[in-house]
Amino acid sequence: MHLIHLNRECLLHLFSFLDKDSRRTLSLTCHQLRQVFLDPRLWTLLHFSSPCQLRRDNFVLGPSLRYLNICWYSSRVLQVCNIEDWLKSSFQKDICSKHESLVSTFLARVCHMCPNLLSLTLSGCGHISDQDVTSVLQSCRKLRCLHLENCVPITDCVLEAMVTHRISLMEVKVDFCRNITQAGLQAVRERRPGLQLSAERSAAMIPDSKPEEKLLLSRTLHEVLHFS
Repeated sequence: MHLIHLNRECLLHLFSFLDKDSRRTLSLTCHQLRQVFLDPRLWTLLHFSSPCQLRRDNFVLGPSLRYLNICWYSSRVLQVCNIEDWLKSSFQKDICSKHESLVSTFLARVCHMCPNLLSLTLSGCGHISDQDVTSVLQSCRKLRCLHLENCVPITDCVLEAMVTHRISLMEVKVDFCRNITQAGLQAVRERRPGLQLSAERSAAMIPDSKPEEKLLLSRTLHEVLHFS
C-alpha cells in the first residue's frame, strides 16, 4: 500500500512522529500530504530553541495549539541581550536589533490564532515586554501554566495582570527574572492563594536601574570614600 492510500487519521499519526523540518519536507511531495501538514490537529505542541526558528515556514499556528515552548539557551543571552539597554555598545545593540522583535511578533500571532493554549514557557527571551505576556494572558483564557525563565524585561506588571484578569492560571514560575520583586510575589500570593507560584532567585537578583540612578550611586560612593 502506498503512503497516500492511508486515511487522514493514519497520516496524522505518522506525521506526529516527525520533527518540524521532516513534516514540511514530506508535505512538498504531493497535495494530499500537504493537506495533512496544514491540518491544525497536527500542531498541538510547538518547541523552538532559538528566536530565528520563529521565522521558518515548517510549522502551523492554529486553535489546536496547546503547548508552546520558546527556549533560547545561548551565551548570547547572558553576554548581550541581558545587558541593560543604556549600557550596551553599538555593536551589542546591532546584534539585538536582528532578533529583538521576533518573539514579541510571534506572541502577537499566538494571541490571535491560538485561543486554546494551555501552557506557555519562555526562557532566555531577553526582549519580550510585560505587554507581550499580558496580551497572551488576556487572549488565551484557558492558559493553565506559565513559565518565565531568565526573561529580564519582565516586571511586577505581569504579576499584577495575573491577579487583575480573570484567567485560569494554576501554575506560574518566574525564575531568574531580575526585575520581579518580593513585594510583587507577595501580592500575588495574598490575592491568588490557590495559585502555585514559584520564583527561583528572581526577587534576590539586582534589578535594572536608570542611568541617573547609577550615576547618583557612583557619586555617593565617591564622596564616602573621599571623606573617609
